[in-house]
Amino acid sequence: FLPDGRMLVTERPGRLLLLDAKGGFIAEVSGLPKIFVSGQSGLLDVAVAPDFASSNLIYLSFAKPNTRGNLAGTAVFRAKLEGTSLLEGQVIYEQEPKLSSGTHVGSRLVFDDSGFLFVTQGENNKRPTAQDMDKLQGKLVRINADGSVPADNPYIGQKGVPEQIWSTGHRNMQGAALNPWTKQLWTSEH
Repeated sequence: FLPDGRMLVTERPGRLLLLDAKGGFIAEVSGLPKIFVSGQSGLLDVAVAPDFASSNLIYLSFAKPNTRGNLAGTAVFRAKLEGTSLLEGQVIYEQEPKLSSGTHVGSRLVFDDSGFLFVTQGENNKRPTAQDMDKLQGKLVRINADGSVPADNPYIGQKGVPEQIWSTGHRNMQGAALNPWTKQLWTSEH
């Protein structure tokens, strides 16, 4: 939901819809990145920046293809919503290596009360990767709103471990929310 009550709705095949406060169609939003669409992969979640009223920034998670276009990984795209267009878009996070052929990509985006962005990701149906500390599959990551890594993430400075990692060993987190009383992040998966 946008501050004025309008809604942004993602559709897996790669469409972002703008709806009015009553759910009526306004327009399809333009300016999305190239999206890998296969099986469970495609355009995934949308989150509105905590400071949207002044920044107009939105965040999208999606399956980003590799250079050959035959595999994908979860990525986060940030852009300004101006009318029905996304402007100044950039990928601020991407899962490497890209291993998904269309399954177990996650993904939910949640901002906490400190402005950190949590990104849930699947293990791309490559189950051992959830335990491999040199890979981002099967991990919950925490980044700053610009994609940089918070200085207090748990794996900062550990050689060979991506510093974005917040927690490990997940199959395919497809739900995430802040507990309204404790403000802890809760995730759910299969």
